Amino acid sequence: MSMSGVTSNKLIDDNGRVRTGVLQMPIDEVNYLDYDLRTVMDRPRSALARRWRFNQFQFVSAMGPDWLFGLAIVDLKLVSNAFFYLYDFRTGEMLERSLLQPLAWRTDIAPRPETGKAVFVQGSTRITIEPGGSGRRVTVEDGNRINIDLQMTGDEDPLRMASQAGYNGWVFTRKSAGLPVTGSVRWEGREFQCGDNWRGAIDWSCGYMRRETAWNWASLAGCTADGHSVGLNLAAGVNETGVTENALWLDGRCIKLEMAQFEFDRYDPSAPWRVTTTDGRVDLRFVPSGVRKERMDVLLMASNFRQYAGTFEGEVRDELGNVVTVSGLRGLMEDHYARW
Repeated sequence: MSMSGVTSNKLIDDNGRVRTGVLQMPIDEVNYLDYDLRTVMDRPRSALARRWRFNQFQFVSAMGPDWLFGLAIVDLKLVSNAFFYLYDFRTGEMLERSLLQPLAWRTDIAPRPETGKAVFVQGSTRITIEPGGSGRRVTVEDGNRINIDLQMTGDEDPLRMASQAGYNGWVFTRKSAGLPVTGSVRWEGREFQCGDNWRGAIDWSCGYMRRETAWNWASLAGCTADGHSVGLNLAAGVNETGVTENALWLDGRCIKLEMAQFEFDRYDPSAPWRVTTTDGRVDLRFVPSGVRKERMDVLLMASNFRQYAGTFEGEVRDELGNVVTVSGLRGLMEDHYARW
């Protein structure tokens, strides 16, 4: 859409149109209520409809040789959801919790990608994702049962992009991967400590998404044998209208990638995956170890979600064609259908 009328680092311009493409400057505010949202028959939607149709979520992960941690806060207005889990590669054990709040009660995701805080509270459980310095701090408190405190740093070259979604919507995302991460997870008497080669990823996304959306997603974060940080974000099925959210991070530097292709057997959870990009810069094999899955089909909303923890092997190439070998690095693969 047109870039005319842009007067600040807000996502929606003065004419009610969204700025699309890869965005080099930080977005201070996703001012979604200023968007000229219309029906498919071009009738303007009300302010109430603009508020209730807007979806937002944040996902963060931390991974290393021994274990992998993932956490999300999701605000769908009719309901909010938070989950967090830890997969232990040494034992094959999956520790997980999932929480729902009707009408997104006690859920707040500030629409500010760079500085906004996200909070989800239910009962004794409080989950917070808070920007600070050049990264994010992630905390979970649940009395004496669960205490999580992780700090990600080095988030200085994220991928920011927005693309059209369907006839009248759009999606904005801000992503980083391969970030140094410190801290620990304490879960019912067990403690998991981040090591020097632990790395993390941050996904901040929002928008007026297609009513029915399905996607595959890959995320990798780790250190190569020679000590270089590697991060990867790949997706197919969302954010593909003229621009993609696919990117490689090498020692904190973001390198844009083209379209991603996923090959996998949806009905065999133990089968390996293959993911490549059309520019030839990614060719990876993924072997799943554990899976977190949810199925929900309630009234207007549905979700069929599988997120696999596993191991990547293969190679990626930088912008000059130099090969970076990926061997034994942990990461995630996702297969997801959503109706919202």
